[in-house]
Amino acid sequence: MKCYGVIGYPIKHSVSPAMHNAAFRHEGIDAIYLAFEVRPEDLKYAVLGARALGIKGLNVTIPHKESILEYVRPTGIARKIGAVNTVAVERLEGHNTDVYGAMRALEEAGVNPEGKIALIVGAGGAAKAIAFGLAERNATVIVTNRTESRGIKLADEVRGAGDCIFHPYSRLEELKGRVDILINATPVGMRGFESKLPVPESIVENVVVFDTVYNPMNTPLISLAKKRGCKVVYGIDMLVFQAVEAWKIWFGFEGDAGVMRDAAIKALLQLQ
Repeated sequence: MKCYGVIGYPIKHSVSPAMHNAAFRHEGIDAIYLAFEVRPEDLKYAVLGARALGIKGLNVTIPHKESILEYVRPTGIARKIGAVNTVAVERLEGHNTDVYGAMRALEEAGVNPEGKIALIVGAGGAAKAIAFGLAERNATVIVTNRTESRGIKLADEVRGAGDCIFHPYSRLEELKGRVDILINATPVGMRGFESKLPVPESIVENVVVFDTVYNPMNTPLISLAKKRGCKVVYGIDMLVFQAVEAWKIWFGFEGDAGVMRDAAIKALLQLQ
């Protein structure tokens, strides 16, 4: 039996094991997928240990998507973005399937980012992936982050791919009515983190709202957006589609998105 898994800290909230294991059963693959809680100071040992133990593939989540670059060789868009969420462990090769996952989630929701103004809250690995994906699809990207230096750095990096500017987090209310898509790429609202809005309430009006947080599905931001009649894009869909793409790296073909989504939602309901 082959072993795959996800590393992050914390990781108890993850529904990835349920999602991938259901897909393994569906495809008749003799494999198991586990969640490994890895503290930041132990990341190097976790990566090298996974290789020594014969683990075939890893997904990478908060807070390791950028720091893991010290221990794997980024390839494709992961090299450009500077963030990895999927690892082919035998080769210590790092990939980024978050870009595909986020863009596919928007597409499935009927959202075409071309020509739109998108506000991204956050400057971590998920924010990087989404910002690059949107800029390459001719959206104007606005990055905001509590730590301004990180937000400015991300905006500077993305500017090579398309239109991107930084806007101070303390002045977000100035953007009311001026953005088409609002994306939360921070852990705010995630189970185990602060259960609050990542932006002022005034921003959540007449916009498409995409929250990358998937546990719970109805985050404070998604709940407010639905109450106000905004189109919403769920983080669970980004999770599923990035996993579908990860399978192409590990197995050479896509996992079954429907099976994965059903299993992920069932696991979420059990956690509540």
